[in-house]
Amino acid sequence: MRGFLLATSVIILIVLSTPVEAQRGGAGQPPATARAAAPIDLTGYWVSIVTEDWIWRMTTPQKGDIGAGPTGGFAPIPLNPEGRRVTLAWDPVKDEAEGNQCKSYGAGNIMNVPGRFHFTWADDNTLQLDVDAGMQTRLFHFGGAKPNDVQPSWQGYSVATWEGISEFERTHLGTPQGRGQLLTQSFGEGGGSRGGNLKAITTTMRAGYLRKNGAPYSDKAVLEEHFRVFTEPNGYVWLITTSLIGDPQYLP
Repeated sequence: MRGFLLATSVIILIVLSTPVEAQRGGAGQPPATARAAAPIDLTGYWVSIVTEDWIWRMTTPQKGDIGAGPTGGFAPIPLNPEGRRVTLAWDPVKDEAEGNQCKSYGAGNIMNVPGRFHFTWADDNTLQLDVDAGMQTRLFHFGGAKPNDVQPSWQGYSVATWEGISEFERTHLGTPQGRGQLLTQSFGEGGGSRGGNLKAITTTMRAGYLRKNGAPYSDKAVLEEHFRVFTEPNGYVWLITTSLIGDPQYLP
Protein backbone atom coordinates (compact mmCIF):
# COMPACT_ATOMS: atom_id res chain seq x y z
CA MET A 1 0.00 0.00 0.00
CA ARG A 2 1.34 3.45 -0.81
CA GLY A 3 0.39 6.59 1.12
CA PHE A 4 -1.16 6.47 4.57
CA LEU A 5 -2.47 8.69 7.38
CA LEU A 6 -2.52 7.70 11.07
CA ALA A 7 -5.01 9.30 13.47
CA THR A 8 -6.17 8.61 17.03
CA SER A 9 -9.38 9.70 18.77
CA VAL A 10 -10.56 9.45 22.38
CA ILE A 11 -14.14 8.58 23.37
CA ILE A 12 -15.54 8.15 26.88
CA LEU A 13 -18.26 5.67 27.86
CA ILE A 14 -21.47 7.27 29.16
CA VAL A 15 -23.60 4.13 29.54
CA LEU A 16 -22.07 0.72 30.22
CA SER A 17 -24.14 -2.31 29.25
CA THR A 18 -23.94 -6.03 30.11
CA PRO A 19 -20.45 -7.00 31.36
CA VAL A 20 -18.42 -8.90 28.80
CA GLU A 21 -17.94 -11.82 31.21
CA ALA A 22 -21.64 -12.56 30.91
CA GLN A 23 -21.39 -13.00 27.13
CA ARG A 24 -18.74 -15.71 26.92
CA GLY A 25 -20.66 -18.88 27.71
CA GLY A 26 -19.70 -21.80 29.92
CA ALA A 27 -16.20 -22.56 31.13
CA GLY A 28 -14.18 -24.86 28.89
CA GLN A 29 -16.45 -24.38 25.89
CA PRO A 30 -14.98 -22.50 22.90
CA PRO A 31 -17.07 -19.46 21.92
CA ALA A 32 -19.19 -20.11 18.86
CA THR A 33 -19.71 -16.48 17.80
CA ALA A 34 -17.87 -13.17 17.71
CA ARG A 35 -20.18 -11.85 20.40
CA ALA A 36 -19.34 -14.75 22.70
CA ALA A 37 -15.62 -14.44 21.95
CA ALA A 38 -15.42 -10.69 22.62
CA PRO A 39 -12.45 -9.84 24.87
CA ILE A 40 -13.93 -6.38 25.50
CA ASP A 41 -17.43 -4.98 25.64
CA LEU A 42 -17.94 -2.06 23.26
CA THR A 43 -21.73 -1.96 23.53
CA GLY A 44 -23.33 1.14 24.95
CA TYR A 45 -23.29 4.86 24.30
CA TRP A 46 -20.01 6.74 23.96
CA VAL A 47 -19.28 10.46 23.48
CA SER A 48 -16.13 11.84 21.85
CA ILE A 49 -13.63 13.91 23.83
CA VAL A 50 -11.79 16.35 21.57
CA THR A 51 -8.23 16.58 22.91
CA GLU A 52 -6.34 17.11 19.64
CA ASP A 53 -6.84 18.84 16.29
CA TRP A 54 -9.63 20.88 17.91
CA ILE A 55 -9.81 23.55 15.22
CA TRP A 56 -10.18 21.00 12.39
CA ARG A 57 -12.68 18.77 14.22
CA MET A 58 -14.95 21.32 15.92
CA THR A 59 -15.14 23.76 13.02
CA THR A 60 -15.01 23.52 9.24
CA PRO A 61 -11.38 24.30 8.37
CA GLN A 62 -10.64 27.03 5.87
CA LYS A 63 -10.32 25.96 2.28
CA GLY A 64 -6.89 24.43 1.69
CA ASP A 65 -6.06 24.02 5.42
CA ILE A 66 -4.69 20.48 5.86
CA GLY A 67 -3.02 21.04 9.23
CA ALA A 68 0.41 22.23 8.12
CA GLY A 69 1.88 25.68 8.55
CA PRO A 70 2.61 27.85 11.60
CA THR A 71 -0.38 26.59 13.61
CA GLY A 72 1.06 23.06 13.48
CA GLY A 73 -1.50 20.35 14.05
CA PHE A 74 -1.22 16.96 15.68
CA ALA A 75 -1.71 15.11 12.39
CA PRO A 76 -1.27 17.21 9.25
CA ILE A 77 -2.67 15.37 6.24
CA PRO A 78 0.21 14.27 3.97
CA LEU A 79 -1.57 14.74 0.67
CA ASN A 80 0.30 14.33 -2.60
CA PRO A 81 0.10 17.08 -5.27
CA GLU A 82 -3.10 15.65 -6.73
CA GLY A 83 -4.67 15.49 -3.28
CA ARG A 84 -3.76 19.12 -2.61
CA ARG A 85 -5.18 20.13 -5.99
CA VAL A 86 -8.50 18.44 -5.20
CA THR A 87 -8.56 20.05 -1.74
CA LEU A 88 -8.10 23.53 -3.22
CA ALA A 89 -10.95 22.83 -5.68
CA TRP A 90 -13.40 21.97 -2.86
CA ASP A 91 -16.87 23.42 -3.51
CA PRO A 92 -19.47 22.61 -0.80
CA VAL A 93 -22.32 24.04 -2.91
CA LYS A 94 -21.40 21.67 -5.73
CA ASP A 95 -21.24 18.74 -3.29
CA GLU A 96 -24.74 19.46 -2.01
CA ALA A 97 -26.15 19.90 -5.52
CA GLU A 98 -24.73 16.49 -6.46
CA GLY A 99 -26.06 14.78 -3.32
CA ASN A 100 -22.56 14.40 -1.84
CA GLN A 101 -23.02 16.41 1.36
CA CYS A 102 -22.11 13.30 3.39
CA LYS A 103 -18.59 13.00 1.98
CA SER A 104 -17.01 14.04 5.29
CA TYR A 105 -19.12 11.49 7.20
CA GLY A 106 -17.74 8.42 5.43
CA ALA A 107 -15.80 5.72 7.24
CA GLY A 108 -12.50 7.46 6.48
CA ASN A 109 -13.36 10.37 8.78
CA ILE A 110 -16.46 9.56 10.83
CA MET A 111 -14.60 8.55 14.01
CA ASN A 112 -12.91 11.97 14.04
CA VAL A 113 -16.23 13.81 13.90
CA PRO A 114 -17.32 14.88 17.41
CA GLY A 115 -20.57 13.28 18.52
CA ARG A 116 -22.22 10.31 20.18
CA PHE A 117 -21.60 6.70 19.20
CA HIS A 118 -23.83 3.72 19.97
CA PHE A 119 -22.48 0.16 19.70
CA THR A 120 -24.96 -2.76 19.60
CA TRP A 121 -24.91 -6.30 18.22
CA ALA A 122 -26.99 -6.55 15.04
CA ASP A 123 -26.54 -10.32 15.31
CA ASP A 124 -24.01 -12.63 16.95
CA ASN A 125 -21.40 -11.97 14.26
CA THR A 126 -22.15 -8.36 13.28
CA LEU A 127 -21.33 -5.39 15.50
CA GLN A 128 -23.30 -2.25 14.66
CA LEU A 129 -22.20 1.34 15.28
CA ASP A 130 -24.72 4.17 14.98
CA VAL A 131 -23.26 7.66 14.80
CA ASP A 132 -25.25 10.84 15.48
CA ALA A 133 -23.11 12.94 13.15
CA GLY A 134 -24.43 12.54 9.65
CA MET A 135 -26.88 9.86 10.90
CA GLN A 136 -24.49 7.13 9.77
CA THR A 137 -24.51 3.38 10.55
CA ARG A 138 -21.46 1.13 10.35
CA LEU A 139 -21.45 -2.67 10.42
CA PHE A 140 -18.42 -4.72 11.49
CA HIS A 141 -18.63 -8.23 10.01
CA PHE A 142 -16.87 -11.11 11.78
CA GLY A 143 -16.17 -14.57 10.47
CA GLY A 144 -15.50 -14.22 6.79
CA ALA A 145 -14.16 -12.30 3.83
CA LYS A 146 -15.99 -9.53 2.02
CA PRO A 147 -18.61 -10.83 -0.45
CA ASN A 148 -17.91 -10.20 -4.13
CA ASP A 149 -21.12 -8.30 -4.79
CA VAL A 150 -20.69 -5.48 -2.25
CA GLN A 151 -21.51 -2.06 -3.68
CA PRO A 152 -19.56 1.07 -2.64
CA SER A 153 -21.10 3.08 0.19
CA TRP A 154 -20.11 5.88 2.58
CA GLN A 155 -19.23 3.36 5.32
CA GLY A 156 -17.85 0.66 3.02
CA TYR A 157 -17.57 -2.97 4.10
CA SER A 158 -15.70 -3.71 7.33
CA VAL A 159 -14.16 -7.13 8.01
CA ALA A 160 -13.67 -7.40 11.78
CA THR A 161 -11.55 -9.57 14.07
CA TRP A 162 -10.73 -9.63 17.76
CA GLU A 163 -7.05 -9.07 18.43
CA GLY A 164 -4.95 -9.36 21.58
CA ILE A 165 -3.87 -6.03 23.05
CA SER A 166 -0.25 -7.17 23.23
CA GLU A 167 -0.17 -7.69 19.46
CA PHE A 168 -1.69 -4.27 18.83
CA GLU A 169 0.62 -2.49 21.27
CA ARG A 170 3.69 -4.23 19.87
CA THR A 171 2.77 -3.01 16.38
CA HIS A 172 1.61 0.53 17.14
CA LEU A 173 2.91 1.65 20.54
CA GLY A 174 6.57 0.64 20.45
CA THR A 175 8.57 -1.00 23.20
CA PRO A 176 7.10 -2.54 26.36
CA GLN A 177 8.77 0.23 28.39
CA GLY A 178 7.21 2.86 26.20
CA ARG A 179 3.80 1.23 26.49
CA GLY A 180 3.99 1.23 30.27
CA GLN A 181 4.89 4.91 30.36
CA LEU A 182 2.07 5.73 27.91
CA LEU A 183 -0.55 3.87 29.94
CA THR A 184 0.62 5.43 33.21
CA GLN A 185 0.65 8.94 31.76
CA SER A 186 -2.75 8.50 30.12
CA PHE A 187 -4.67 6.51 32.71
CA GLY A 188 -2.70 6.68 35.98
CA GLU A 189 -1.22 3.93 38.13
CA GLY A 190 -3.52 0.95 38.14
CA GLY A 191 -5.24 1.91 34.91
CA GLY A 192 -4.88 0.13 31.61
CA SER A 193 -6.31 -2.00 28.85
CA ARG A 194 -9.13 -4.46 29.35
CA GLY A 195 -7.27 -7.13 27.39
CA GLY A 196 -7.99 -6.90 23.67
CA ASN A 197 -9.13 -4.75 20.81
CA LEU A 198 -11.38 -4.76 17.77
CA LYS A 199 -9.53 -4.65 14.47
CA ALA A 200 -11.45 -3.67 11.33
CA ILE A 201 -10.35 -3.45 7.70
CA THR A 202 -12.72 -1.37 5.59
CA THR A 203 -12.81 -1.26 1.80
CA THR A 204 -15.39 -0.52 -0.92
CA MET A 205 -15.89 3.01 0.38
CA ARG A 206 -17.25 5.80 -1.76
CA ALA A 207 -14.76 8.61 -2.25
CA GLY A 208 -14.95 10.98 0.70
CA TYR A 209 -13.17 13.61 2.76
CA LEU A 210 -10.59 13.18 5.51
CA ARG A 211 -11.68 16.58 6.79
CA LYS A 212 -14.79 18.59 6.11
CA ASN A 213 -12.94 21.10 3.92
CA GLY A 214 -12.46 18.70 1.03
CA ALA A 215 -9.18 16.91 1.84
CA PRO A 216 -9.91 13.77 -0.18
CA TYR A 217 -9.62 10.02 -0.03
CA SER A 218 -10.56 7.94 -3.06
CA ASP A 219 -12.70 4.86 -3.60
CA LYS A 220 -9.41 2.90 -3.68
CA ALA A 221 -8.62 3.74 -0.05
CA VAL A 222 -8.18 1.01 2.57
CA LEU A 223 -8.94 1.84 6.20
CA GLU A 224 -7.49 -0.12 9.14
CA GLU A 225 -8.91 0.65 12.59
CA HIS A 226 -8.31 -0.52 16.15
CA PHE A 227 -10.82 0.04 18.95
CA ARG A 228 -9.51 -0.58 22.48
CA VAL A 229 -10.92 0.07 25.94
CA PHE A 230 -8.97 1.50 28.88
CA THR A 231 -10.11 2.01 32.45
CA GLU A 232 -8.76 4.68 34.79
CA PRO A 233 -8.16 3.86 38.49
CA ASN A 234 -11.23 5.99 39.32
CA GLY A 235 -13.39 3.76 37.11
CA TYR A 236 -13.73 6.06 34.09
CA VAL A 237 -13.84 3.99 30.90
CA TRP A 238 -12.27 5.25 27.67
CA LEU A 239 -12.49 3.98 24.11
CA ILE A 240 -9.36 4.77 22.09
CA THR A 241 -9.71 4.52 18.31
CA THR A 242 -6.68 4.44 16.01
CA SER A 243 -7.13 4.72 12.25
CA LEU A 244 -4.63 4.09 9.47
CA ILE A 245 -5.84 4.93 5.98
CA GLY A 246 -3.92 4.14 2.82
CA ASP A 247 -4.79 5.65 -0.54
CA PRO A 248 -2.71 5.21 -3.72
CA GLN A 249 -4.51 8.13 -5.38
CA TYR A 250 -4.21 11.01 -2.90
CA LEU A 251 -1.67 10.05 -0.24
CA PRO A 252 2.06 9.93 -1.07
